[in-house]
Amino acid sequence: MQIHARHLTKLYGDFPAVQNLSFEVASGEFVALLGRNGAGKTTLLKMLALLTRPSSGELQFGTATENDATVGGDDYALRGRIGLLGHNTFLYDELSAEENLRFYGGIYGISNIAAAINGMLEKVGLAQFSRELVRNYSRGMRQRLSIARLFLTEPELILLDEPFTGLDDRATEVLENMLAEAAREKRTIVLCTHQLDLALKHATRLLILERGKAAFLGPNDPEHLPEMYEVYRRHAG
Repeated sequence: MQIHARHLTKLYGDFPAVQNLSFEVASGEFVALLGRNGAGKTTLLKMLALLTRPSSGELQFGTATENDATVGGDDYALRGRIGLLGHNTFLYDELSAEENLRFYGGIYGISNIAAAINGMLEKVGLAQFSRELVRNYSRGMRQRLSIARLFLTEPELILLDEPFTGLDDRATEVLENMLAEAAREKRTIVLCTHQLDLALKHATRLLILERGKAAFLGPNDPEHLPEMYEVYRRHAG
């Protein structure tokens, strides 16, 4: 999925969380979104996830084979193509893992839902606990089920807000493997993180925000690592 952002601004009262931000993301790109606390990263991610609308500017999504869809049009149809993994698990404690995924699969009209759920629980190592209530899950198991929820709908655009923070080793391995698979499948990924090393490991491009504005937007170039560390230190370190 392509992203076209033109002069995006998001105000909270008189405070500009994002200011006059323009950028393009091609289908299949992996973009790391970096910046200090308060730089506007989470606000931008919420706009991309259609959880909040820009105060001004234009945000469009599209593919190479269809017309762009502008935010403010049929947002419901767009939401079915976007997946978000944030700080909230969006899981229901009184439902089992299987029931949680069936609920989300039903919302998005996934065909052959039983097979999709079984395959996803197998991928995240929870197949044997599929009928266990989520309230009985450990933190690591909840994390892996959240990852399963994200990937169940096969989103074209994958948005992640500090997804590795607090993950145990097994959940980290699961997420890294599934992100690598999504990248191979040419799905578009936007990863919000404070960790430059993590961004350099996964991303094809970096977008560094400072006070809601783009301080740097460019390719992840291994031949220019010292310069990239210096840019990060200056604007986000």
